[in-house]
Parts: sequence; structure tokens; C-alpha cells
Amino acid sequence: MELLAFFLLYFGLTFVWRSVLVYRKTGINPLVLGKGDDAYGFEGRAFKLTIMLIAAFVLMRAYWPASTQEIGTIAALQSPTWTALGWLLMGLSLVIMLVAQAQMGMSWRIGIDEKKPHGLGDTGSVCAVAQPDFLSLRITLLGLFFYSPNAFTLALSSVGEVLMQLQVRLEEQHLLGQHGEVYATYCQKVRRWM
Repeated sequence: MELLAFFLLYFGLTFVWRSVLVYRKTGINPLVLGKGDDAYGFEGRAFKLTIMLIAAFVLMRAYWPASTQEIGTIAALQSPTWTALGWLLMGLSLVIMLVAQAQMGMSWRIGIDEKKPHGLGDTGSVCAVAQPDFLSLRITLLGLFFYSPNAFTLALSSVGEVLMQLQVRLEEQHLLGQHGEVYATYCQKVRRWM
């Protein structure tokens, strides 16, 4: 149940609350994942499916914990130390996401907003890491894997990694087109991840 509580807190604060806040202050829906028949649309659908699979796993873990033990448990990582590392990573990821979103302010989006251009967040942790929100999600998935090391969480982490690498590159291409030389200079100064 504690994992369910954490994910409700995580998604409640970082997706629901932040989306409502941005919408109330700007009138812009910040949830703009792709829906077309192109690479971006495919990535958007795959991202949504991955989120649903994470939710299904967390619910299974909360209400039918034995079922999650039967999906390829990785015995070498079954220990209180790995579980604690998983919690530490998931907690760290929540802090990173909240700080990043606060610093991005009303520019924060999930996806590429081609219809409503926004400013380039280039202060705070966004200056230290170009993709702090995706870094947070990567850490979350790694933490989930260490918390419950099995074939399913390993697959979720792997698929999530590929999707985020693709999404980041699509967003960078979009931002380069939107902000030109300013964004190119920013990319030369700031690393994508760390």
C-alpha cells in the first residue's frame, strides 16, 4: 500500500496539480502528447500505455502482492538494501520533479505544444540539467525496479528509457526550431541529463 500511496502523491503533485496550476494561470492545457500517425504520435500513445502499465503494476502490488512475485522476480536484488535504495531514488525523483516544475513555471508541458509557444526555462536546476523532468522520471522507474526487482519492472524501466530518449530528442528539435540560436547556445552550455 505504501507504493500506491507514493505514486498517488507523485502523480497527484507532479501531473494533476501542476497541470491544473498551469491551466488556471495561462488557460493552456499543458498535456500535449502527440496523437497523429507520425513518430511523435506513436511515442505519445506508447507513453500513455506505459503510464497505464505502471499504474496497473502499482495497483497489483497494493492489492494482490503475491501476483507481482510471480512475474520473473530477480532474486539477487531481493533485499532490504535494494528496497531502501528504490525508496531513496523514488523520493529523490519526486524532489527533482517538484523543483524542476517550479523553476519551469508556466512553461512546463508534457509534450510538444506547437500551437502555443512558450518561453525557454533557463534558470535554476534547468541550467544544471537540460531535462530535469525526464531525469526525474528515469530515476522513478529505476527506483521502482530496485523496490520490486522483477521482469515486469525491468521491462517498464527499459521501455520508459527508450520512450524518454525519443521524446527528449523530439522536444529538443522542436525547441531548436522555436528558439533558434538561443536554444542552440543553451544546449552547448547545459548537458541533457547530468
